[in-house]
Amino acid sequence: MKLQKIVNRLQKLHPKEIDLSLDRIKNLCKKLGNPQDQIKAISVVGTNGKQSTINVIFSILKEAKIKCNIYSSPHIQKINERFIFNNQELDDEKLANLFEKVEKINDNQQITFFEILSACFFYQASKYPNNINIIEAGLFHRFDATNILKSNLASIVCSISKDHLDWLPKDQQTIEKIVFEKTSSLLNSNIIVSKQNSINTTDCIKKTLFKNSSKKFYFNEDFSYSKGENGFFYYEDKFGGLKLPTPNILGQFQLENISTAIATLRLLDFNIKDEDIKNGVTKIKSVARLQEIKSGKLKALLKNNQLIIDGSHNEDGARVLNEYLQTLNCKKHIILGMMANKDHEKYISYFKDITSLTTIDIPGQSNSISGKKLKEKFKGNQNVQYKKDIVQAIESLPLKENDLVVITGSLYLAGEMLNLN
Repeated sequence: MKLQKIVNRLQKLHPKEIDLSLDRIKNLCKKLGNPQDQIKAISVVGTNGKQSTINVIFSILKEAKIKCNIYSSPHIQKINERFIFNNQELDDEKLANLFEKVEKINDNQQITFFEILSACFFYQASKYPNNINIIEAGLFHRFDATNILKSNLASIVCSISKDHLDWLPKDQQTIEKIVFEKTSSLLNSNIIVSKQNSINTTDCIKKTLFKNSSKKFYFNEDFSYSKGENGFFYYEDKFGGLKLPTPNILGQFQLENISTAIATLRLLDFNIKDEDIKNGVTKIKSVARLQEIKSGKLKALLKNNQLIIDGSHNEDGARVLNEYLQTLNCKKHIILGMMANKDHEKYISYFKDITSLTTIDIPGQSNSISGKKLKEKFKGNQNVQYKKDIVQAIESLPLKENDLVVITGSLYLAGEMLNLN
């Protein structure tokens, strides 16, 4: 209760949820003693795959007995997920105390919720100067609250695609502009670029980074992977090759994120052993990213049918989700809820051979599109229906043995479903 009261107060410190600027957080961090200058950080930018890449790095570092602090967003089920220190989420009491300290120092000055959360992370992270900090950028990067570091160990550029276009002028809603916003202000250190969804995107990144003096490492040029047989895949870079066990997470695209994570850690030379990597890739924690739900209230409604929750919400996320679904020999039932500012038609256009599509409302999200309006956008699909909530949606499905149910379209929806489950 105390934590939620403080969160409510912090959310009221600025009239806008997002207001891209660095001035407010710089001013607050100056009052805090510029804690961001006292940490060792790996910055993670991009559109898709950031959280998955972070999860892989975290898993391998834990195997190597290296302690981490992690800052990520948004949270899926509870705000504590955003604040990991010494490999552990802060509990409610410690997080509330941290928020109160920074709130007091901020002295009621206007600052967005994300900005003050970022300042809180930097402030707490500075107390662990030897830890590796893994910091996920928010909306974009150039004016993102995480972009106040003077130096870092490396920057990881995950897959970049079109998303959050409503924050760009109409004539600038291009992949070139998004790449510029996400990569033009990366620090001079090491830059590791993950697999992109097109050659054009990779070329845009190279053009933007041309004058950046960092050491640059590109997927398929400096590191790569190939899928082997008998439950293994192969990773290779300038340090040599690794034969690795199949990861514990679903999806071919995850091998791209895993490879990027391994490339980063080998490049930074943390004295990580091959065995740490082999063990780490089988212990990756992944929430709402192609997450199979094996028990709980929602799973009980489906009995023996498989249930997957995936928070993908843009066209690149839809593409990789559909690529995974196409590898499965079963009927697929999609339950979809989305935020209002997404390209709904583009998202669903990637899905092929769907047995049924059910749109639903996302509870508690005023910025979501209603399930009824979402259904209207897909009225050309004969198998689309609207149900008010997830229970009604599941109970309405004409399920047969081996059918798969996928709940997708929004991380906010994924969080609601996981809490309900």
